[in-house]
Amino acid sequence: MKEQIIKNFKEIFGDGGEIRVFFAPGRVNLIGEHTDYNGGHVFPCALTIGTYGAVRLREDRVLRFYSGNFQENGILTGSLEDLECKGSGEWTRYVKAVIASFGEHGFITPVGFDFYCLGTIPNGSGLSSSASLEILVSKMLTVLFGFDVNMIDASIYSQYAENRYVGVNCGIMDQFAIAMGKKDSAIFLDTSDLKYEYVPVRLDGIRIVIGNTNKKRGLGDSKYNERRAECESALAQLQGICTVQALGELDESSFEAVSDAIKDPVILKRARHAVYENLRTVRAVSALNNNDIKAFGELMNQSHISLRDDYEVTGKELDTLVEAAWAQEGVLGSRMTGAGFGGCTVSLVKDECVDQFIENVGRLYKEKIGYAADFYVVDIGDGPQEL
Repeated sequence: MKEQIIKNFKEIFGDGGEIRVFFAPGRVNLIGEHTDYNGGHVFPCALTIGTYGAVRLREDRVLRFYSGNFQENGILTGSLEDLECKGSGEWTRYVKAVIASFGEHGFITPVGFDFYCLGTIPNGSGLSSSASLEILVSKMLTVLFGFDVNMIDASIYSQYAENRYVGVNCGIMDQFAIAMGKKDSAIFLDTSDLKYEYVPVRLDGIRIVIGNTNKKRGLGDSKYNERRAECESALAQLQGICTVQALGELDESSFEAVSDAIKDPVILKRARHAVYENLRTVRAVSALNNNDIKAFGELMNQSHISLRDDYEVTGKELDTLVEAAWAQEGVLGSRMTGAGFGGCTVSLVKDECVDQFIENVGRLYKEKIGYAADFYVVDIGDGPQEL
């Protein structure tokens, strides 16, 4: 792949100079959705699909960009003097945002560069193509300019880039999972303090299957920020009667004891999801450690129901994929993954049933929705690297 990326780069930007190639993975969250900005636990893993980038430094302050996924845009030009991102619909805003964020944290990009990227993550799928690009650029800047930035800090700077410059009030999970990915392991992350552990994912005879609804959605255009605001409102109401810094600090009994403080029934449902989803995630990881894949799958199913009924972020497309998955032989669990409002599902499927699963779920989805879903049988990969 490296040779092909370099060849593509030269066709766009010409020969000459040192061309270096980097890769950052996408991610899928196995369980723990909309908990990362509520001080709860998440359980994501990096994937072997992701974003490739080739870069060549310049002697001036000019930035030139080209995406193999948006060839119709041609070469896009910018400058280190102008890293304004808001209002831009171009993918380059994520690159500019990371450069700006690094600068705010004391790591100034000294010269411009030519940058070619190619993503193997479907855009808008909910597998974090944007965070993958952000971490790719973070890794690239760190290596090229010798910045003393570890990958946890890189994930924090990348999250800040998306919050501050892109305008999406995302939590830390996507950037952290990609920056800290480890082959054949998922990351059990406590988002309240960034304590984490790698948990080996032993799925003997079971595959992870991603179902892409092909309903495009952008986080900034969705109700993602609205859900976060609703959780902040719930927390503020609870803080009127108890000392709690995040919804993730509560267990079921302590939440139910104070839930009357939340007067709006919709806000109450949002808070209930945040609390119960966090606890489901803790139990799911315990089940995996005990090699109880059946219990893990059942918790995945419960997660989807909560996201559908209490958090209301699924929608017809995701529900159709998940409900069709639940009806198939060999399925241990299935749920939406990512922000919701379109995007993807993640299912655990017995190896011998995968082909039939894809055929049946795909047919049922197309019959109900009117267009096809795509499916990916994925493996858990490592974090970002220079190739």
